[in-house]
Amino acid sequence: MNNTEVYEKLEAILPLVEKPARYIGEEPNCVIRDPDADTFRFAFCFPDTYEIGMSYLGMQILYNVLNNTEGCYCERAFAPEKDMIGEMRKAGLPLFTLETKTPLSQMDMVGFTLQYELSYTNILLMLDLAGIPLDQKDRKETDPIIVCGGPCAFNAEPLADFFDIVMVGDGEVQIRDLVKLAQERKAKGLSREWLLREASRLRGVYVPSFYEAVYDEDGNYKELRKLVPEAPDTVLKAIIDDIETSEFPVTNIVPLIEVVHDRSVVEIMRGCSRGCRFCQAGMLYRPVRQRTPDTIVELSKKQLESSGNSELSLLSLSTSDHTEFEDLVLKLMDHCGKRQISLSLPSLRLDNFAFKVMDEMQGIRKTGLTFAPEAGTQRLRDVINKNITETEIFTALDKAIDLGWTSVKLYFMMGLPTETDEDLDGIADLADRIMKLAISKNGGTRGRFSVSVSVANFVPKPFTPFQWVAQDTEEEFERKHRYLAERFRKLKGVTFHYHGSYTSRLEAIFARGGRELCETLRKAYANGCIFDAWTEHFDREGWEDALAYTGIDDNCRALRGSEPGQPLPWEIIDCGVSQKFLLSEYRRALEAVTTQDCRHGCNGCGVNRYTECRWGGIYE
Repeated sequence: MNNTEVYEKLEAILPLVEKPARYIGEEPNCVIRDPDADTFRFAFCFPDTYEIGMSYLGMQILYNVLNNTEGCYCERAFAPEKDMIGEMRKAGLPLFTLETKTPLSQMDMVGFTLQYELSYTNILLMLDLAGIPLDQKDRKETDPIIVCGGPCAFNAEPLADFFDIVMVGDGEVQIRDLVKLAQERKAKGLSREWLLREASRLRGVYVPSFYEAVYDEDGNYKELRKLVPEAPDTVLKAIIDDIETSEFPVTNIVPLIEVVHDRSVVEIMRGCSRGCRFCQAGMLYRPVRQRTPDTIVELSKKQLESSGNSELSLLSLSTSDHTEFEDLVLKLMDHCGKRQISLSLPSLRLDNFAFKVMDEMQGIRKTGLTFAPEAGTQRLRDVINKNITETEIFTALDKAIDLGWTSVKLYFMMGLPTETDEDLDGIADLADRIMKLAISKNGGTRGRFSVSVSVANFVPKPFTPFQWVAQDTEEEFERKHRYLAERFRKLKGVTFHYHGSYTSRLEAIFARGGRELCETLRKAYANGCIFDAWTEHFDREGWEDALAYTGIDDNCRALRGSEPGQPLPWEIIDCGVSQKFLLSEYRRALEAVTTQDCRHGCNGCGVNRYTECRWGGIYE
């Protein structure tokens, strides 16, 4: 099907679906070209709706990088909503790119970002809608090369059957190197096998078909056996040594409809020095690299000017840990304040929050304060290495209330290793004490002050010190939910939210599972399971059938955990942090012993074996 036919079919069905602007493209700052036969065509796919995908900064970054690569044209595709899926199938309309309405099956390379385990069936949906064979072994020479990246790519084994190439680590340089190889293949008429073999030589590139998973007689994962001798024994993640000079977009695509995060976003740091033991991102994105305040301010000005946005957000895992944070924010506040642009400061750490910055924010439109104590007691915060005390929490909130902030969002986790009901009590007690603090400072009345508490179910993730632990059972999660809900029912002005238990179990299964789950995904998709991250679309019955069909139950290793030393499906990947360090941190956690922030001395995580670390010293 050519572009003209796609346009005609699309025009006929757009009046029949909700939010047709999701599918038309042509937004300000999107790249529209007339590619010729020699142009390398890349489709960046986000396996969720337009509103979610357009809020993802990584897409904007790679879209910019690829469209600035000679001979390459990058376009976008998102998962259509269910009403659009039905109309596309009735009309025989394949999934297409927004920019030129080209069917995905006609692209040279199709790339997916793996941000969340419960979006995996949407990948199968998008391939199916595009008419691309789901399994890599079934694809012909003329089919697109299917690739993926993102945090979940660090354990892509549950998707190994579906991807030709998996990329781990910082993608800006890595994706360009891969595209250059693919351009050579296209120009010379070389085979898919040639590309896969050459790509496997690139740092951070993993080719799943070059390995097979081996299981013992009980069905437990044993090892990945190489099928291609020259394939690497381990795949080291790609690392950008300096983000100060790396490409960053300043003319971002401006959505035509409201999206989840409708604002300008500038990444100020990559990586984190804190070492929270539950946090996968904190381990995967080491070492810490940051942009200078002058560069950040310049990028911010250009983004705001090109987009017309009225809000600017600074992105990092720990925004206020930037070594020049106060100077940076004061400069941005000066620029934003004169233009009535609000400045959002997510991922703030209560123990080093710059009160002068809060004072400067007076008179400028405020967004709510968001803090993440993660655990309700000091003992459990020490277990997870949160390294924040109640004194620091209340000192910061006392000052915030004095400066006029009227809402606080608090984020916690439930089901953390060694957790007891006393730790759950601590969550409610902390919220209650914050509200009482606000009342005492407001003349005995609550006024407009509110506290919102959100509790997520803990999901053990690969490449963290908790990668070996068992997850709470669904029954235990639900008991804890009821227990906390009863505590919060007695608190005025405090709202309590929690996540569903069954979806957290699924997330854990696919976070720590292996290739045995490929068949589970096929069955779940066949059962109609798509958009599983959305409560209104989640089909528990379909998932239960798929898990039972493939023999995955509560006794699977992904849920019950592993003993240190047992083989793990993701060990083919080297995230830079050594297993020795992770095991040491796991043992310290069980003793509730904290580890210092990297900025106060190197803890020997091992990442500086591969790249310069800002605070690196002796390792191992």
